[in-house]
Amino acid sequence: MSRGLRADIDIVRVPHMVTEHSRRAFLKHASLLASSAAILSRAEAADDKFVVADTAFGKVRGMDADGIKTFKGIPYGANTTGKNRFMPPVDPAKWTGVRDALVFGPSAPQSEPGVRRSTSDIAVAGAGLTNESEDCLVLNVWTPAVNDGRKRPVMFWCHGGGFATGSGSSPGTDGTNLARRGDVVVVTINHRINVLGFTYLAEFGGPDFAQSGDVGMLDIVHALNWVRQNIAQFGGDPNTVTIFGQSGGGRKVGALLAMPSAKGLFHRAIIESGPTISLVEQNQATRVASELLTKLGLGKSQVRELQNLPVEKIMSAYFAVTRSMNVDQMTMGFSPTVDGKALPRHPFAPTASDVSASVPLMLGSTRTELTTSANAAAFSLNEEGLRGRIKGLLGDHANHVIDVYRTANPGATPSDLYFLIASDNRYGAPVMKIAERRAALQKGPVYLYYFRWETPIDGGRLKSPHTIEIPFAFDNIKTNRMTSGSPEAPALADKVSSAWIAFARTGNPNTPKLPQWPAFNPKDRPTMVFNNQSTVENDPLRDQRLAMFSAMNLT
Repeated sequence: MSRGLRADIDIVRVPHMVTEHSRRAFLKHASLLASSAAILSRAEAADDKFVVADTAFGKVRGMDADGIKTFKGIPYGANTTGKNRFMPPVDPAKWTGVRDALVFGPSAPQSEPGVRRSTSDIAVAGAGLTNESEDCLVLNVWTPAVNDGRKRPVMFWCHGGGFATGSGSSPGTDGTNLARRGDVVVVTINHRINVLGFTYLAEFGGPDFAQSGDVGMLDIVHALNWVRQNIAQFGGDPNTVTIFGQSGGGRKVGALLAMPSAKGLFHRAIIESGPTISLVEQNQATRVASELLTKLGLGKSQVRELQNLPVEKIMSAYFAVTRSMNVDQMTMGFSPTVDGKALPRHPFAPTASDVSASVPLMLGSTRTELTTSANAAAFSLNEEGLRGRIKGLLGDHANHVIDVYRTANPGATPSDLYFLIASDNRYGAPVMKIAERRAALQKGPVYLYYFRWETPIDGGRLKSPHTIEIPFAFDNIKTNRMTSGSPEAPALADKVSSAWIAFARTGNPNTPKLPQWPAFNPKDRPTMVFNNQSTVENDPLRDQRLAMFSAMNLT
């Protein structure tokens, strides 16, 4: 990555000191929370606004609003402090009576102690962050009905933010509209992330810590087991579960496809701009864990002491390690490790994992992923600036790739070319390679898409940025800044969310609202190109794809 390219949403950012702007935002957020509490208080006066559902651990009380029943903060695992820290998840304790599930539960620890996040960092993490706690194994459910004997498709969302930040309580992934539109059950979850979810300690802690590098993924598997056991009480079908996620959430979906413990717990998968071709190797994960112990003043034989330290001390050391080692959390540590147990191999390298090979897969990327996180200078590059940045990404392949992209995109400015090339380097090309390798298994069908719709905000300069498909898939365009002002967005949301729902229901995304969408095959490479006028095109980026595959050695 060139120095001019800011880390995108999948890379942890070092929080900035609080500004006056972020202080005002914080006060506004506090005011909204107070307003929400007042609304909740009024609702409590009317018993018919509440609904109760059974779980294996006790009854929960949710809220019924305009026909959609919402349950928030339901525990699916026990507190992960103390002896449970760095250990695989266990079930929560059972409770008596009826437990309120009216507000979101805690987000996983992810902030640097003593440093307030700026509003931009909160936005990168996906917003919706509630108080942070290690007691974060909670999930949320949106459903049209409970205990009605119906078997609705379940859409299980893995949040983004790389493997470092984020929450299942983001307003952008509120499941109300999706549940209503598709008569489906939507589930979002919180789970351990960053240092607490993905520190590989097996080399120092022995068999007890054998899976410590993947406990964040094991949390997700545990939540899927909760769905298998309990979702029928919420009107869902445990045998029709779709896992889907964007960015880091898409990477989690890719990892789940390679995990034996997850096999059979889901039946369709959607990867949105989250290519997980390979994960962290054990030797690299061990180096990062060793540096963490050093920062904490612990010897390699003192791994157990990690379970006794204050979480704030561990988080501070984690941030120090990410800075001192310049840790890219996709490939260098504090993200899932190929440990030979929870994750026996890389998800899509050198071939696609066959663990859940029969599960239908839908995946895609957006045209200009990196405009979301680029610095201001990236939008005003000259030719020299373009070539310098692309050389930093692709080395000696830079000039050839630039020439290919310029020919395929006549009239593009240096900044336009930079965003197209950098976005394909990080997302588009790996996504297309995953489609190719998955289809080569000749088992479950693969459906590939490419999102070209452009947001009008910021003068249109963001074009088709990272995260743009989320409001369309969730049918939440009215509450998303990038889509709320567009008169064309409602029609596209109708089509996109219908395709996501159709895929969740049948394993096939075809809907009469869109052109016929064939399953991917390596010869024709049919791709749904989402835009105001969506089309299916065979290998729409052929020349760019071939140049990028060669530059990235994606054979």
